[in-house]
Amino acid sequence: MSWQPAAELQVLRRRAQLLATIRAFFAERGVLEVETPLLGSSGVTDPAIEPFIVPDGEVLDTPRFLQTSPEYGMKRLLAAHGEPIYQVCKAFRDGESGARHNPEFTLLEWYRPGFDHHALMDEVARLVQTCLGERPMHRLSYRALFIRELAVDPFTATRDDLALVASEYADTGSMAGDRDLWLDLLMTHVLEPRLAERGACFIYDYPASQAALSRIVQEDGVRVGQRFELYVDGVELANGYCELTDAAEQRARFEADNALRRERGQQERPIDDRLLAAMAHGLPDCSGVALGVDRLLMLAIAADDVAEVLAFPWRSS
Repeated sequence: MSWQPAAELQVLRRRAQLLATIRAFFAERGVLEVETPLLGSSGVTDPAIEPFIVPDGEVLDTPRFLQTSPEYGMKRLLAAHGEPIYQVCKAFRDGESGARHNPEFTLLEWYRPGFDHHALMDEVARLVQTCLGERPMHRLSYRALFIRELAVDPFTATRDDLALVASEYADTGSMAGDRDLWLDLLMTHVLEPRLAERGACFIYDYPASQAALSRIVQEDGVRVGQRFELYVDGVELANGYCELTDAAEQRARFEADNALRRERGQQERPIDDRLLAAMAHGLPDCSGVALGVDRLLMLAIAADDVAEVLAFPWRSS
């Protein structure tokens, strides 16, 4: 058992420089740095994300969830004050460990009132270029990506159509699932590796079934979730939204998540009523994005494994 840190001293210095660059970037733009609790009474309902749970104790009368993102707290601040804000914090996700995943990781999240997701993509691009150096920043809609690379329309193709395309690239055997399962398989196993060849690339406007916390609009005859993801050299770096502001719709999505959790045999999560109350009070029209700082540092030093940029990865902490 080694007590030594995993990251070299020069990497720790590079991390400090990177954090200073990020803070200077937002200070120059008048974006306020804030802090919100890491422990919350509600956990994310998304069936694809599992939080860590802290048992109750002398002070905690009920279990608390280590936050997978500071989103809910930051949106409550937005509803109260309406100012652009950012946060650099630790976030936690169970079941995520590997070359690009550590269960405890550093997240940069920020919100821009008055921005749509395209304006926020502009700012994300500027931040990434500030941190990694000038480089072309490409943009491609989710629909255009599937049509160009796979000759299939992800918005109109049937589940069987998508399964057939997937079988051309992988041994899908007896796999079964809904359209989103096949879309996710094609994205992660076929399209994401190809994005590595494009350098830095935003993919935007996802199917409504993948809208998460973004607004849904009607475009070209289909329902589109106004969100984006940024891939840099094949690394998924950032995930952004033109944020949903309708409290009733947000509650319906939380309840739909929990219904899917029940169907899959997963534990339901308590709905964050404070967030919904804040949204009902009035969340300004805004866009927000979460960016992985550890992955940004990996790109900056050309590291192959996230352990190279962490003082103490989870197995040594």
